[in-house]
Amino acid sequence: MMRFKLVTVALVGLLSQAVIASEVNVYSARQESLIKPLLDQFTSETGVVVNLIAGNGNELLKRMQTEGIASPADVFITVDAGNLHAAKEAGVYQPIQSALLEQRIPPKLRDLDGAWVGLTQRARPIFYAKDRVDPATLSTYEALADGAWKGRVCIRSSGNIYNQSLVASMIEHTGAEATRQWATAFVKNFARKPAGGDTDQLRAVAAGQCDVAISNTYYYGRLADSAKPEDRKVYDALGVFWPNQADRGVHINVSGAVLAKHAKNIAEALQLLEFMVSDQAQAHYARINHEYPVVPGAPISDTIVAFGPFKADDLNLTALGVNNRRAVQLMDQAGWQ
Repeated sequence: MMRFKLVTVALVGLLSQAVIASEVNVYSARQESLIKPLLDQFTSETGVVVNLIAGNGNELLKRMQTEGIASPADVFITVDAGNLHAAKEAGVYQPIQSALLEQRIPPKLRDLDGAWVGLTQRARPIFYAKDRVDPATLSTYEALADGAWKGRVCIRSSGNIYNQSLVASMIEHTGAEATRQWATAFVKNFARKPAGGDTDQLRAVAAGQCDVAISNTYYYGRLADSAKPEDRKVYDALGVFWPNQADRGVHINVSGAVLAKHAKNIAEALQLLEFMVSDQAQAHYARINHEYPVVPGAPISDTIVAFGPFKADDLNLTALGVNNRRAVQLMDQAGWQ
């Protein structure tokens, strides 16, 4: 009888270990409030426990490098193809191999070497003051360097990865020298020294400090859904213009994920990534943060439907990371602070 009890205890211990093993550790640069409901849903449907550590993307990347082989991270989620490429260069990834992810996510939204995959998509168009700007006078990003826009443009600093990726895309399309010349002229049209985030640029346009700004669409979407009258006032004062529709299309970017180099729970990590590109998960982000799905045909929020259709740049976003260093150099040379 005693022997039977010992075997029973041993079996219970093994079963407990099996249950504990069904987990995935996520380092995420996305706000916890945005991603946790989705992770909870994943756990509810699969039984896989998600251990989430949310924080600054650069700090999490450094943490993974420092931890090395001892890192518990299975998945690293961050924003912008430039940051995803930084994780690739840091060597904290292993190639993602999933037929489902390849099927669901267009090639342009995946790293050419399989180092990362896009999970959500965002566009970076031009926003203009409805009472001061005729949208017929707008055309391309390049045209914002024309003298007609002197003292009328608001944009974030050159230290912002979103702007670095925009410039990186221009390098890929038009070449480094043409981009340098554009940036030099573009900076002369700034209405003020770059300061604040994307929402601050939109507020500056509404306040009359400038006439146009470049921003990611979801910041505008948040203003649309805000319960604050002052936010609605900013939203109502602005219009969306999709640049470069006659040529390459509007600049787009992604939030995405890396499969950690030293992942201990690879099967669960891939299961989570595949869940993140399900119609349900894609609709969740579209609804709560007004981002565009990476999966063609997935539903989007009514808020961003109202922004109108647009032609998107078909550039493979790997180029944004590859060109990042050159983009930063050109912005510095142009005096873009």
